[in-house]
Amino acid sequence: MKARLTRVSPISRTVLAVVTFSAIWGYNWVVMKQALAYSGPLDFAAMRTLFGALSLFAVMLALRRPLRPPPLGATAVLGLLQTALFTGCTMAALVWGGAGKTAVLTYTMPFWALLLSRWFLGERVRRAQWPAVALAFAGLALIIGRPPELFAHRESMAAILAILSGLAWAGSAVHAKRMRSGVAIDLLSLTAWQMLLGALLLVAVALVVPSREVDWSPYFIAALLYNVIPGTALCWLLWLFVLNRVSAGMASLATLAIPVIGVLSARIELGERPSVSETVGMVLIGTGLIALPVAGMSLRRRT
Repeated sequence: MKARLTRVSPISRTVLAVVTFSAIWGYNWVVMKQALAYSGPLDFAAMRTLFGALSLFAVMLALRRPLRPPPLGATAVLGLLQTALFTGCTMAALVWGGAGKTAVLTYTMPFWALLLSRWFLGERVRRAQWPAVALAFAGLALIIGRPPELFAHRESMAAILAILSGLAWAGSAVHAKRMRSGVAIDLLSLTAWQMLLGALLLVAVALVVPSREVDWSPYFIAALLYNVIPGTALCWLLWLFVLNRVSAGMASLATLAIPVIGVLSARIELGERPSVSETVGMVLIGTGLIALPVAGMSLRRRT
């Protein structure tokens, strides 16, 4: 009996970690959307990432990890993509777009990562993965709308910004993979330093671009703390915990619950009701997101 419990316990801890970070990150789309009623998008993005980076450094000190930075040039590029562009585009998309739709479009990242890996890393896109990519692009077309609408409606602009955030996230993943090829880099240290460098860029931009004055209401303070402590420090630790225990394909499958929770939370708390074409588009993207890692894992098993 004791041996059986020992075998089950690590799996239970991994499942608990996945459920926890999925719930926190999924609901955070609603929190970020509501926080923009009290702050400009760049101001909130700058504060969220700067305090988030400081919380990660606090975690490193608590774990007695060395604070020496990874290669600064490559880390700065990673911070530009993963923190500055990703967070900035996400917050700007939430100004005009719904929280649920923005979550789904941002999580098109695996499709962009697949294509960028082919161009920059020479990785092949398997035949079984192309139908998943086609489903995603069909869903994107339905959500964005017809070409004349792209820059005429705020919803279409929000969709484009959300897609750009997913593209920046994918670019950061490809860049991080090139950084770590053949070189051992501590993931927690890399995450903290790239977030700090990207946050400093966001702070500089936020100081230059005019925006509304921040309303330090109790909800805004709570939303900021939610993004910094559970949304950054805790969830990144849980994500690293999961990555160390399951394959990359299984980890990517685990993230699929996040946009689903975002859509459901936005529907319940914000009353968001997507149109028929947007709903069909989200279903197509979700189907493609599920099919993509499944096809990749089945191909690896055959190999």
